[in-house]
Amino acid sequence: MNAAFRTRLRELLTDRGSSLRGAARALNYDVSYLSRVVNGRQPPSARLAEALDELLKADGELVALATPKALPAVPDEPPGPASDIARMKAGAAYVLGHADLYGGDTVAPAAVQIWRSAQRKLDFGAIPDIAQRDYLSAVSEAAEVAGWLLFDSGEFEAARSAFLESHMLARHAGDRAMQWFALDMLAMLDTECSRPGETRRIADELLSQRRIPPRVALLARVRRGRALAQIGDRQRAMGDLDAARGGLEESLSPRDPEWAWWVNHCEVRGHSGHALLSLEEPGAAIPRLQDALEHATPRGVMLYRIELLRSHAKLKVWSEVEREIHEVSSLLGTINSGRNRRLLREALRTVDRAPGVPSGLSALVGDTVAAIAS
Repeated sequence: MNAAFRTRLRELLTDRGSSLRGAARALNYDVSYLSRVVNGRQPPSARLAEALDELLKADGELVALATPKALPAVPDEPPGPASDIARMKAGAAYVLGHADLYGGDTVAPAAVQIWRSAQRKLDFGAIPDIAQRDYLSAVSEAAEVAGWLLFDSGEFEAARSAFLESHMLARHAGDRAMQWFALDMLAMLDTECSRPGETRRIADELLSQRRIPPRVALLARVRRGRALAQIGDRQRAMGDLDAARGGLEESLSPRDPEWAWWVNHCEVRGHSGHALLSLEEPGAAIPRLQDALEHATPRGVMLYRIELLRSHAKLKVWSEVEREIHEVSSLLGTINSGRNRRLLREALRTVDRAPGVPSGLSALVGDTVAAIAS
C-alpha cells in the first residue's frame, strides 16, 4: 500500500520522539489500527492522516501522501499467477480506500469484476497446481472485498453469494484466516437482515473452534451480542459487548489475522450503540454512537449520524432530529452507499410516524426523502 506515507510517518515519529502507542493514545485511536497502517496492512483514512499531520506538525505532508491519486502500482512481474495476485491486492486496496471516503456504490461493480475475472481462470483450469493454494486464497479475499462493497451498496443477496463463495474458496485453500473472515461477514449480513438465529449460530461456531485468535473471538462476541439484542436478551447481549470492549487491549496477539485490524474501540462502541437501539434504549445508545462517530471514516460518519437521528426521534427530541437530518443531508452528495440510504429512509419513517412532529420538521423529512430518491 502507500509506502511513501508509511516511511514518512515513521520518520516523523522518530524525529518527534513519539512512539506508535503514544501517538495512538494522543489521538484516541486504537493502537492495533495504527500498527496496521504503519505496517502497510491497511490504508490510512483521510481522518487519520489529518490527525497525524496535526499531531506531528507535518504541514500537510502526511495528508498529501495519504490522498489516493491513482490505482496503486503493481509490482513489475511477468504475466502469471503471481502478477494476477498482486493486481487483485492492489485493486482491493484502491476500492476499499475509495469506499471509506465515498461509499461502495460506484466501486462495487469493479470489485465484482476483479473477483469474477480471477475466478474464471480457476474455473477453466488456467492456474498451475503449484500456484493453486495462493491463488485460491487471493480469489477468496477478492470475493470477500466484493461482498463487503455489495453489502455497503445494499445488494444483500449478491453480498451473501460472494461471502459464501469466499468461504468455499478459503476452505479449498486451507486458509483458516479467510474462512473466519467470510463467516464474520455472513454474521454481519445476518445481523443487518434481522436474522439473529443465524448470526448466533455463526458466532457460536467461531467461538467453539480450537485456538481461535483472540480478535476473531472478540468479534464473534460482538456479533452474538448484536443478535441477542435483537431478540431482547439485554443481559447476555450487553455482557458479550462489554466483554468485547474490556478485552480490546488484552486481545492483541501475533495470531490475529491481518483482516482483524479494524476491531477497535470505535467499532465496539458503535455496535454497543446499535444493540441498545435494538433494545429500545435510545438514551443509552446516544453517547456510544457519539463516541464511535468521533473516529469513524466518512462512510461510517454517515451511518452513525443516521443512528443518532433514529435515537433522537425515538426520544422525540425534535431539535436534535432536525440537526442530524441537516448533517446527514450534507453527506448525501458525497457518500454513495445504498445501505446507508436504506437506513436513512427507515429513520425518516420513524420521524414521520411519530406523534407530535412539528410541521416544519415534517416538511424537512419530505424534502430529504425526495433528495434520497433523486
